[in-house]
Amino acid sequence: MTHQPWYDHRPRQGAVPDNPYASGGHDGARTPGPAVPGSGPGPAVGPGPAVGPGPGFGPGPGFGDGPASGSGPGAPPPRRRRPGPLPLLAAVLALLLVAAGGAYLLKERAADRRGTDAAPGPSATASPGVRPPRTTAPVPEAERIPTGAELAAARKPGEAAAWIAQDPTDLPRGSTLAHDLWIVGDTVVQALYKKVTARRLSDGAELWSVPLPHPVCETPVDTTPDGRVVVVHRNRDSQQGSRCNQMRMIDLRTGRQGWHKELVQTGTLDSTIIVHTAVSGDTVAVVQNMKAAAYRISDGGRLYDIPKEDPGGCYPDDVAGGRRLLVTATCALGAEGKAYSRIRSLDPATGRVLWRHDTPKGRKLGKVLSVEPAVITTLDAEVYAEDWRVVALGPDGRVRGTVDARGKGFKHCADAGDAGQGVQNCPGAVVGPHTVFLGTEGRVGAYDLTTGKLLWGVRENSGRRLYPLAAAGPAVVVYEAATPSRPGLVRRIGPGAEKAVLLQRHPAAAGKHEYETLAGNLAYVRGRLVVGPSTVSGDDHRPVPRLLSFAP
Repeated sequence: MTHQPWYDHRPRQGAVPDNPYASGGHDGARTPGPAVPGSGPGPAVGPGPAVGPGPGFGPGPGFGDGPASGSGPGAPPPRRRRPGPLPLLAAVLALLLVAAGGAYLLKERAADRRGTDAAPGPSATASPGVRPPRTTAPVPEAERIPTGAELAAARKPGEAAAWIAQDPTDLPRGSTLAHDLWIVGDTVVQALYKKVTARRLSDGAELWSVPLPHPVCETPVDTTPDGRVVVVHRNRDSQQGSRCNQMRMIDLRTGRQGWHKELVQTGTLDSTIIVHTAVSGDTVAVVQNMKAAAYRISDGGRLYDIPKEDPGGCYPDDVAGGRRLLVTATCALGAEGKAYSRIRSLDPATGRVLWRHDTPKGRKLGKVLSVEPAVITTLDAEVYAEDWRVVALGPDGRVRGTVDARGKGFKHCADAGDAGQGVQNCPGAVVGPHTVFLGTEGRVGAYDLTTGKLLWGVRENSGRRLYPLAAAGPAVVVYEAATPSRPGLVRRIGPGAEKAVLLQRHPAAAGKHEYETLAGNLAYVRGRLVVGPSTVSGDDHRPVPRLLSFAP
């Protein structure tokens, strides 16, 4: 594998000093925490076998800025599940977008598996009135997922230890969303369909599961400090008349269920077709279309309403949790070209507003990469991800710095699309105290959150998609995702050849199934990587594992 460095501190033509975010200039993350990558600085990474130095990490000429921003075909608009500005219509459209996002990933996965082996349709040149001979299509043999013991037996020298988890639960044939992964103690917990399941991190053995009466429809990224979470499931299985309105508290340390509460819907403004949740401390914040409220996790009691704000007509639309509670809102609805987003930092216990930040008119919030420090992405309201920025906010909500990484080929959230997750789910970005690490296909780089300048960057020719997992000082731990022909691996990458360290090489025996997850959900803790799909199909002939895990 050939690495090429790029360092480019030259000011670009047309760059605007001071605050390019507010003026639209060029230059100037989910934060990894102890449980889920992306919620705080990651642990220090131990040494591993060094990657050959080569020319890839020494100072040298960059590979250029690539196409100018805004020229050529841009990335497609991100697939989002937000309800949007209009109450009932937007809620229905958001529901359709969820299905479309999942279908997109499933279509991509199916195309990658089948290649060009799709059966052709009837011949257009057949003679009229002549019935073609009847043929019986062979029934494809069902694929099989190997057991952990089989992976261990096939493990080659130098490969990481691995386990793989499957679940015999019968799923609908369509696309079923696999929700956030939670790391609690020595377990990884996953909510999927009508069940919440805990597995031991060391070997993937199932420790407990909580059956639910109807499918899970929303989970927060974070848990309480003591490992409790609130999941939201539907009130019925069928789509017709279904509402995402059943809140249920679960203790992820023991698998015991706590309180159960139904969200009240009085009209279209607080519709529960789709909801968003976030946990901060002992508080869970819930957005129902254009209204929001907070509840106490310990007993389910309602704490306070999160109101719409005027002037600007700012309606709550999503929430982000962890060490801080952020509430996002869409403002100036219906004002063509003048709509914008507002982010509020709230005291989770009381709802008191600590600070506000408004994006410039014509720009909207993309994702929340980190809540502390507060780092967001913004998108142009017309061209979306073709024109995106990373914006770091100070403790008062004012702009600390702006990063425009498009010139180096970085895509918004690694161009991963959106299968229906909320505002905190953004692969391809990790935030440290002073740095944001970005990844995309074939490259990874570090940008200063205050100056917006590129600190270091590496480009490789592997064709892999690179996902930052955890900050490690000036370096970053990166998952180089599996391809159809090669299993994945984990490296620590940073400035200087001495920082290029291979931490683990994933076993070839698991490569096919690792690739089929499309790196939909990732968790990294204490040197162990857990990989899961973002959506799962009920097609029994083409099963996709629920989880895979790798450790040195």
